Amino acid sequence: MITIIFPYRDREPWRVKKSLDSLVTQSNKDFKVLFVDYGSSIQTYTIIQKLISEYSFVSYFYNFSQLQPWSRAKAINIGLKNVTSEYVFTADIDMIFRTDFIEKLNEIKSPSKIYYFKVGFLTKSETQKDIKFEDYIINSSSKEGAQGLSLFALKEVEAINGYDEFLHFWGSEDIDIHNRLERNQLKSIFYNKEILLLHQWHKSYRKEERKKLTTDLQLSNVVKLNQQHLIQNDRNAIKKTNHKSWGKSISFAEFEELKNYNVETVLINKQEIITHFLFCELPNVIDQIIVVKIIEDSFQDSLKYKVKKLVGKKVPKYYSLKEVNDMFLLHIITFYHTEPYCYSVSQDLKSITFRIKK
Repeated sequence: MITIIFPYRDREPWRVKKSLDSLVTQSNKDFKVLFVDYGSSIQTYTIIQKLISEYSFVSYFYNFSQLQPWSRAKAINIGLKNVTSEYVFTADIDMIFRTDFIEKLNEIKSPSKIYYFKVGFLTKSETQKDIKFEDYIINSSSKEGAQGLSLFALKEVEAINGYDEFLHFWGSEDIDIHNRLERNQLKSIFYNKEILLLHQWHKSYRKEERKKLTTDLQLSNVVKLNQQHLIQNDRNAIKKTNHKSWGKSISFAEFEELKNYNVETVLINKQEIITHFLFCELPNVIDQIIVVKIIEDSFQDSLKYKVKKLVGKKVPKYYSLKEVNDMFLLHIITFYHTEPYCYSVSQDLKSITFRIKK
């Protein structure tokens, strides 16, 4: 049997249905799906859970990470911890599968090889059609190096501690897993004999990055950061990552405990206050919940501050809330992502709240 892992968050239900419907018609039925919902909104969760209940081959796992940044690596690892089959295929909810896809996977699967696949990309108008796989008009196709959709033996990826969970937001987790498996003596093969997968059109998420603070969690230049991490893993010939733990999820009980904890410390955005908290206070929190709310110092907008700054007198130095956001998120994904935590930007963009149990 082969298990397909779908990492997911807040995507359109019609897109999910289209992908799963293409699995209903598979010529080989010896597969199952682990659908890992990495923190969709409760509204989406309700819709998707009901939709997925219509597919007998799908198991639905909800992770209470809606107040955490997206991580495909972590979502897949949660799925890997629940896999019981010998082989795994890491999918994408945008995929439409050819009817003999599972049959092909069974033909080529090998404990010593990792396969990734040539994908046909559909236009927006073509995506909206409800037709047979072979009737779609393909706009373009993926090249060697696009390694996100992969088939491997479970024991081999377990041997290297799964996907690298430092990698959050977008980029590099697929290339990294292939590189580390290759360093562990597996052979990576690009299956391009034919197109077995079609990619439904969607807007580019990476183009949505904003330089200003947003309620949608973003970390400036994270794609370049992930690429640098990939380079460093290669330079150091890293095989295993996630030495502390991997595939760890946040439960409903942990999420509720954090959400309902009402002892809050307010920090203003002075540089020394933020720096001291991140580097001195937070590392020393042990066996407790801590909640901090970061706001802008009212003095920063006062006439007195502006005049003193204008005439060159000594004034406090501040981080913008965007800078605070980036510092906190970088600390979280580097040091604390395995702990139960919640992170949110207020709707009016005037405060940031961070909750963690460690």
